[in-house]
Amino acid sequence: MPPPARLFACLAGPTLLVALAGCAATPRSDWHLGPAYGQVVVSYLDDYDYFPAYETYYSRNRHDYVFRDGNAWVRRPEPPGVAPGVLLATPSVRMDFHDSPELHHRAVVQAYPGNWKPAGKAAVAADRPPDDRETSERHESMPR
Repeated sequence: MPPPARLFACLAGPTLLVALAGCAATPRSDWHLGPAYGQVVVSYLDDYDYFPAYETYYSRNRHDYVFRDGNAWVRRPEPPGVAPGVLLATPSVRMDFHDSPELHHRAVVQAYPGNWKPAGKAAVAADRPPDDRETSERHESMPR
């Protein structure tokens, strides 16, 4: 290759590179790079014990009480108008549903009226929360 052709070849490559560098694509204003954020959903099934004498449900997962306050259903950390120990000493029924108690309350009240007592079950000490008591001693499961 003659010297002028060699010089042209040496200068043409870098010149084209510099000239075309200005033609690089730039991101559009509505185009975003970055992490995609999603919603994480954690769910679990609610488990309830029903206390017929007080028409109150205890959520074993949430550790709160569900009951009617007038015409509204509420969740509270304490039972309505009674000490937790007194409530927990009364007969209870383990519910088989895993959604809101208000959806089942009419059938539950008919099956377990306020004066309901389990047949042949022993009384249980009230100083332990429902999760720690012997299920066979304090509960009767609601039939499906």
